[in-house]
Amino acid sequence: MQTGMQNGGGILRQPMSVWATAFAAVVAFMGIGLVDPILPSIAQGLKATPSQVSLLFTSYFLVTAVAMLITGWVSSRIGGKRTLLAGLALVIVFAALAGTSTSVAELVGFRAGWGLGNALFVATALAVIVGAASGGAESAIILYEAALGLGISAGPLAGALLGDWNWRAPFFGTATLMAVGFVLILTLLKATPKPPTKTALSAPIRALAHGGLSTTAFTALFYNFAFFTILAFTPFILGMSPYGIGAVFFGWGVCVALASVFGAPRLQRRIGSVGVLHLALALLAVLQVGIAVFGVAGVNAGVVVCVVLSGIPIGLNNTVFTESAMEVSDAPRPVASAGYNFVRWMGGALAPFIATKLGEDIGVAVPYVLGAVCCFVGMMVLYLRRHHLRTLVRVDADHTRQDVVAAPAR
Repeated sequence: MQTGMQNGGGILRQPMSVWATAFAAVVAFMGIGLVDPILPSIAQGLKATPSQVSLLFTSYFLVTAVAMLITGWVSSRIGGKRTLLAGLALVIVFAALAGTSTSVAELVGFRAGWGLGNALFVATALAVIVGAASGGAESAIILYEAALGLGISAGPLAGALLGDWNWRAPFFGTATLMAVGFVLILTLLKATPKPPTKTALSAPIRALAHGGLSTTAFTALFYNFAFFTILAFTPFILGMSPYGIGAVFFGWGVCVALASVFGAPRLQRRIGSVGVLHLALALLAVLQVGIAVFGVAGVNAGVVVCVVLSGIPIGLNNTVFTESAMEVSDAPRPVASAGYNFVRWMGGALAPFIATKLGEDIGVAVPYVLGAVCCFVGMMVLYLRRHHLRTLVRVDADHTRQDVVAAPAR
């Protein structure tokens, strides 16, 4: 990743199968922030409390986290292409069903099914893109991260545009776009060969016995708690229309994308992966405190600025955590990814309900203060277990040497 930006033209010259998978990945990541602008509308339409509506995130990410443990087992038996198509099919079905919901319980249940499909697709998409892309794994990871950033930024905007018409429309829109992705992958992606050895169900859990991977995963759990506190609770304190909320989180998503693709590689070369994680977690904690202060004071403009700027440390973290999980252990990448994602998405499952309930019962500042505390806990985990992260230091040093060797050729 660190040197991948050096060959930007080559990154864009990819087979159609890669672009098809990348398009579907954009739509899959849109599903994360799609419901953000319409959370108040859903609460009003289904006569639900904010904490009840927050379960849309909890069910989605809880199922996604647990399903990560079986993705490698499934893909090693039916192949990458079939796993992608199975995941897309589940998302299409459950996204459409979500649009027909008549109660919060139904909607939460359908989002859980959506989370299963999302896990199968997302966990496999990176491996498929890496296998099919030209320019090596680094170029493929950049494309994947660009798809993630574009999807996260476009999701709130799409949710706002469709949700202002009717809160059900974003769900039907996602199902339609995923159906397009399904057809593209079905027709353009060649059948991927099955791995020579099948992945055991226990492999992701066993991989977490590695000190470096477990350190990265549990730090990411605390980070994701802070991340999804902003994503799930903030729409309720902004007091805006779906268009207003969508615009705020579109700006946030743009910051996520730019920091992820452009900011993270440059900072890694300067201060190393662990240094970037410390910096990003500290900045996210400061911005969470800022949201808390401005939220209590009723200064909406301050809340908006802090939320949009929080996309910068979130983008940095997303890239560096993902790369670190892939490089810190000797486990195969799909196995390491499954174990890491199982732990870190638990943060995304816990935060929405806990944060929203605290905000309802105690005060709007409490969720963000807790988010800031989680950032500092993550930093402590990194510091106390730093001896498990020596591999990352060596990888950073290798990338720096490659940059120096490549410099005369630029």
